[in-house]
Amino acid sequence: MSRIKAVVFDWAGTMIDFGSFAPMGAFVEAFSEFGIDVSIEEARAPMGKAKRDHITAMMTTERVSALWRERFGHAPGDADIDRVYEVFVPMNEKVAADYADLVPGALETIAYLKSKHIRIGSTTGYTRSIMAHVLPVAARQGYEPENLVCADDMPEGRPVPLGMYKCFVDLGVYPPSCVIKVDDTGPGIGEGVAAGCVTVGVALSGNYVGKTPEELARLPDEEISFLREAAAAKLRAAGADHVIDTVADLPKLIGTLERSG
Repeated sequence: MSRIKAVVFDWAGTMIDFGSFAPMGAFVEAFSEFGIDVSIEEARAPMGKAKRDHITAMMTTERVSALWRERFGHAPGDADIDRVYEVFVPMNEKVAADYADLVPGALETIAYLKSKHIRIGSTTGYTRSIMAHVLPVAARQGYEPENLVCADDMPEGRPVPLGMYKCFVDLGVYPPSCVIKVDDTGPGIGEGVAAGCVTVGVALSGNYVGKTPEELARLPDEEISFLREAAAAKLRAAGADHVIDTVADLPKLIGTLERSG
């Protein structure tokens, strides 16, 4: 029996949607509906937060706030955030299923965890309405975690650990130090840190690199190394205990952790 009792996975950029493209495009498009042009970098910066919190973070940056004030005559407030959020959610719902392919090696990792009798949970910054479009696509590929905690299930989102606490209850696992949280973003790592879990960041498949497997394959090794280290630095700064390239590397890491006691 493994000393690791459960692994809780993030979704986009971790288990599905290599490069985390679905939410990024929806954020850019939602702001454009209000005449505000945001960059891909601005859309990616708060990734991992609950989606309304993500929009709040974008709208309170100096540049976006100034653009909003110039266009509408006032600084963005809660009502404005709600307006953008109400436009964003159906946009993300519309495209989420198109970006729900599993990350290569994900199924093999799930099979490994099941062979070790390790429970499998999940949290996400997506709303439950968005995940309703993702779950059937993931299931058809063979991925059905034992639980799902969505951003709007909890009174407060990442990096607050409430979603992880719900996972402990749903999966019947404790103490937190026997649970691994796997994520590609700072807020997602942060919820694992706050809950007292072992935290594992995924560098190459996630938001901080933001490239497809095909795009990565065309890059020289030196550039891939640079992207890996840049992403790893952000994940470690958020508190990641370990950083791997993708979830395909998790079995090897778990083996190392168990041998080290």
